[in-house]
Amino acid sequence: MVQATTLVSGLGMGESARWHGGEFYFADWTAGTISALDAAGNVRRVAGVPSFPITFDWLPDGRMAVVSGSDGAVLVEVPHAGLVPMASLRALSPHPWNEIAVHPAGNIYVNGIGQDYAGEPQENGLIALIRPDGTARQVAGNLAFPNGMLISADGRSLVVAESNAGRLTSFEILPDGTLAPSQPWAAVKGSAPDGISWDGSGGIWFAEVPGERCVRVQEGGTVLQTVELDDGCFSCAAGGDDGGLLFMMTAQWPQAMDPGWEKTGRVMVQRVRPPGMP
Repeated sequence: MVQATTLVSGLGMGESARWHGGEFYFADWTAGTISALDAAGNVRRVAGVPSFPITFDWLPDGRMAVVSGSDGAVLVEVPHAGLVPMASLRALSPHPWNEIAVHPAGNIYVNGIGQDYAGEPQENGLIALIRPDGTARQVAGNLAFPNGMLISADGRSLVVAESNAGRLTSFEILPDGTLAPSQPWAAVKGSAPDGISWDGSGGIWFAEVPGERCVRVQEGGTVLQTVELDDGCFSCAAGGDDGGLLFMMTAQWPQAMDPGWEKTGRVMVQRVRPPGMP
């Protein structure tokens, strides 16, 4: 069996796995940074972010949009100025904001957990729509700790992982950018999906912290593939030149959030599709 390989170690809590422009991008929530790993194995610091959760995506013009989660702020990359405020989400929810997904038309979707981390599980999670002018409004609610979020390539649907419900949920994106009522995309009994990534063939990979694994499912919930790991996995991204690699962010949990604990966060990779396979 092919085993996962460590590419980067010594991270605090790695998250927000992204494959973009031939590089692998990730955030270290405890360090407050976004970094990129190139094909030669070099890591470069891209940006510092004031608060976690830290997630990011790219606008149609190529600039990065970043969530500074505890601040309830969305920042945007400005040449020669770094990250500058674009929108505030504090009026929609005082609780931490989490994942971001940018629509091809330029609209931004950000989800919030709708509760404090230490609180009893609730279904108060929400999704906000931010338009290019920086205005924000709520477009979905009653989610059970929303986490990873994706937009389909055709821009017609949005999928979000509900960690406390063990399911992936989809929304039709309406012409004005708002969302139609939710529909089930996949439910995997006993799972707690965190970060998610399209697999390149219509399925979705989801990372799981308590299960210490990544799972590939198709719409409807059939499990297609599983990668077992030694630590909790927070986020994953299919990538590589042929899309056949799975990059995974792992760390010991819950120790990763303890400032005095050793830094166990890693970037790991495993080939999950043979070279040349479509």
